[in-house]
Formats: sequence, C-alpha cells, structure tokens
Amino acid sequence: MAWKESLPFLFFSLVPALLLSVWAPFFSIPFWLVVVGIVAFFRDPVRNVQARGKDILSAADGRVVTVDEVEAPEFSMGKTKRVAVFLSVLDVHVNRAPFAGRITRIVHRNGSFLDARTQQIDLKNERRLWLIDTCYGSILVSQIAGLIARRIVGWKTEGQPVERGERFGMIRFGSRTDVYLPLECEILVRHGDIVRGGQTIIARWPHPHP
Repeated sequence: MAWKESLPFLFFSLVPALLLSVWAPFFSIPFWLVVVGIVAFFRDPVRNVQARGKDILSAADGRVVTVDEVEAPEFSMGKTKRVAVFLSVLDVHVNRAPFAGRITRIVHRNGSFLDARTQQIDLKNERRLWLIDTCYGSILVSQIAGLIARRIVGWKTEGQPVERGERFGMIRFGSRTDVYLPLECEILVRHGDIVRGGQTIIARWPHPHP
C-alpha cells in the first residue's frame, strides 16, 4: 500500500523528468534524482515474519532512541515499558503490528512538528495512537510525526484484526514510532540498537508463574 502514498510525489517529479529528458536532458538530472529518492523512501520490502510464541516485534525500522518506563499517554494503561524507534528519511517507513490481536481504539492527536529526536515529542507532536488487544494483554503503538513528516497514514480501522508483522500504516518523511508494553514484558533491545519492523524481536510476554 505504500506505493499509493507515493503517487502524488512521483507525478510532480516524474512528469518534468520525462519532458526534460526529451528537450533538455542535462536539466532533467535533478528530477530523476528526486524520482529515485521517492521510490527509495516509499519502498515496502516483503518481510518474512519468523517470530513465534510470545515474541513481540518492532513496529518500525530505525534506531532505538529510548527504552524506559513511563505512563502510557492514553487509554488508562498506567505505567508501561516503552521502546521508542527513530526513523530517518533513509529507513523504511511502513509500520507493522508488534503482535497479533484486534485494534480496539485509534486516536489522532493534533500537535507540533518538532524534530523527532526532541524530548517530549510523544506529547507535543502530531500523533496517531493504536490500541491493540492481544491474548496476553494490550499494546499501544504511537505513530509520531516529525520535523519533515507531515502526514500519518493508517490502513486499518477500529475493530479490525491484525497479524503479527502485518502492515497497518506509515509516516511520511522522518518520524518516530513508540511501542508501550505492560511492565511484565521482558525488553530485549537497548538504546542504540538498529531494528527492523516485523522482524526484530524487541520484547516477550512473560511466562506464567508455576
């Protein structure tokens, strides 16, 4: 679905690139570079989801910038463990479900467009929150718009089921994606780790007590 989001950008760069290629080839080069950049940004590689059991996957490609314990911003979840991933313009921007379940709430909050590495952007910037109810508990995913990102895209609606690693949306042109988990979950990544959406295991649900 990411290619559909690229069509307006491709149109306004590909048309002049083609026209200038005929009449002024040298001046078409910048437009062709833009075309290549757009295709690269909106790429949506197939991911072989190999997680099993209680494995919780990353919702995004990028670098882990925060692993901490905070109050969840919505839905009265209380204190949670958070894994925040920064997506540069070079990363794949398609977001994927960390675990199988059902999307029970989607909330969009208007806000600023501060740099995605700024503190408290999870509260200040425009964002879309997805509450996913799973067989083990609830997971909250927050898509946060950044300085360049100006549109958060959702491909799912409330009430729909999602499979682990399934695409549910994307953020255009640099952003951050936060995953909030119950305190009982075991976090398997740390600050600075590079993760891939739908592939990297970031946490696990707890084993039941004997």
